[in-house]
Amino acid sequence: MLASEKLRSVAAPDSKNLTIQVFSFSFHQEPPADDTGHGGGFIFDARSLSNPGREERFRDLTGKDAPVIEYLVQQDSVRQFLANATALVDASVSSYQDRGFKSLMVSFGCTGGKHRSVYMAEQLAEHLRGRNGVEVVVRHLGLEKLGK
Repeated sequence: MLASEKLRSVAAPDSKNLTIQVFSFSFHQEPPADDTGHGGGFIFDARSLSNPGREERFRDLTGKDAPVIEYLVQQDSVRQFLANATALVDASVSSYQDRGFKSLMVSFGCTGGKHRSVYMAEQLAEHLRGRNGVEVVVRHLGLEKLGK
């Protein structure tokens, strides 16, 4: 299959952009697999942050829902965690672009993969989408397992 001219002809042309895959996941599951062969990139552990999933009012919600976002945004520790992760990723993105790299993975894990990690992944993705020469792909592995 790898040598097939037909398959190569339908493949997307090489992009000059850096593709950044941003994942959320549960530490009860495997971390996201690196399908690029580059070793997996960053994995940030959000379990040190207050867990909205422990509160009944947030149990059926996710890190994409306004009440969970409001809960997380109010906490200094969450804002600081996100700022630190964003600064690290921003520095790497600049370096990767300068060096002509084509892919970077950034993953956020938490206990259930529904609240904190989803919120962090969404916020980082939104930030990165504002950069030139970057394509952002977001996947929420915990939510995918739940059919959300």
